[in-house]
Amino acid sequence: MHRIRLEDAAIAASLQSLNARARAPWAIKGGKLHKTFRFNDFSEAFGFMTRVALAAEAMDHHPDWCNRYKTLSVDLSTHDAGGLTELDFQLATRMEALTA
Repeated sequence: MHRIRLEDAAIAASLQSLNARARAPWAIKGGKLHKTFRFNDFSEAFGFMTRVALAAEAMDHHPDWCNRYKTLSVDLSTHDAGGLTELDFQLATRMEALTA
């Protein structure tokens, strides 16, 4: 599928494109695509996580995330590729659409 590790230039271009449409920016942190989402309450955060889980399952690509009350920290990378791939940016883009 899209599980080929991206070169640094492709990562930078993909990050710039993603952030051009994002409400708050994504960043590269520890070699992963990272963002912290903040919601109004736990229910809103959990609802978002549920919608993302369904999309991630359909993509067969799952986020590493941590939820604390109304805050969700997300890290994306493609473990079997050993880094970032197009799939990570596709899931991030889908997550941005689900926040709208």
